[in-house]
Amino acid sequence: MDLTASFETAVPADVFVRYEFFETRNAASILRATNEAAFAQVMEILREFELIDDDLVLPGGEESGLAKRLNYAFRSRGWREGRVDTVIKLQLRLMPFAEAGETEARVEESSVTNEGYKVDNVRDRIAMDLEWNAKDGNLDRDLAAYRALYEAGLINGAILVTRTVDDLRALGYFVRVEAGMSDAEARKVLSTSTTTNTKKLLPRLQRGDAGGCPVLAVAICERTWRDWQTQRDYDRKI
Repeated sequence: MDLTASFETAVPADVFVRYEFFETRNAASILRATNEAAFAQVMEILREFELIDDDLVLPGGEESGLAKRLNYAFRSRGWREGRVDTVIKLQLRLMPFAEAGETEARVEESSVTNEGYKVDNVRDRIAMDLEWNAKDGNLDRDLAAYRALYEAGLINGAILVTRTVDDLRALGYFVRVEAGMSDAEARKVLSTSTTTNTKKLLPRLQRGDAGGCPVLAVAICERTWRDWQTQRDYDRKI
């Protein structure tokens, strides 16, 4: 599946320059056109968000400080965690047999429930997840959830916030060295290659894992860093 680039005009310029964007099926323009208020909130949150040193140095745990800040920004504006469950209801209708004195059909019912995966934030037919530094299998879960929600007619599209790789690895090294860590300690930053990032996400988008659901990927990068404007020439060599 070819990637599209409607975000180049749909995303405000001041937000566009601070993140990397990717999308399928013109997601940015579709979400802005069909969910204008919610899309504007997303842009407002991205505009206010800053990557801080602790995000690059401290371990994430179950929910990192970065995730807590972003989720709070969404939920304080009315977004809520959601989950799509599949319920299949079966009916066996036994038709009446008049000679046996039966006048009405008898119905026997059974149902099967399959609990789905949670989505971090949902509002006004937009689903949004944050995958900062989680296991890359989470991307499969997220895209499958978007596909199910879209095919059920519950959302118009989805937004997935993740991170870039090489530039943040270099930035993390710089921040750690500046904090007084040794070279060996600093080189541990973002060393794993099996966590969520754009290199893991793009192949999944391009092979169509989200089905017909338009997906806008927003990647936190070095330009999202709080001190980017004042320290643009930091040493990227690690």
